[in-house]
Amino acid sequence: MSPLTIVLIVILVLVIAACIALYIFGRKAEKKQAAQREQMEEAAQVISMLIIDKKKMKLKEAGLPAAVVENTPKYLRHTKIPVVKAKIGPRIMTLMCEDKVFQVIPVRKEIKAVVSGLYITEIKSVRGGSIEPPQKKKGFFKR
Repeated sequence: MSPLTIVLIVILVLVIAACIALYIFGRKAEKKQAAQREQMEEAAQVISMLIIDKKKMKLKEAGLPAAVVENTPKYLRHTKIPVVKAKIGPRIMTLMCEDKVFQVIPVRKEIKAVVSGLYITEIKSVRGGSIEPPQKKKGFFKR
């Protein structure tokens, strides 16, 4: 055998091993995510709140409790997350939310949302309006 074929066989074996490892890792991560989703659905409750402000900011700057910052993986601590400041009853709280919910949340309006801990998962209704994403501007060529 020539050295070129040996190198190609070794590379092929490594690529196949990497694919198998990624498949196994992906299956485990998928099961873990499904279990976490079930826990969030069990703890979910519908809460009426007045949205004060919404921003995308870093986890440390968001003003979330220290336990939340400590429990997030280190590689995610510097990414920007959607943060919503809302008045729930007499208290003003800082909450995180999903990206699709963040785009739809109206500012300075009262909404009923499904909240699981400090995480907004869904909007049920908006007082005095409808739940619609904001209209995007059309590009120059789409006009």
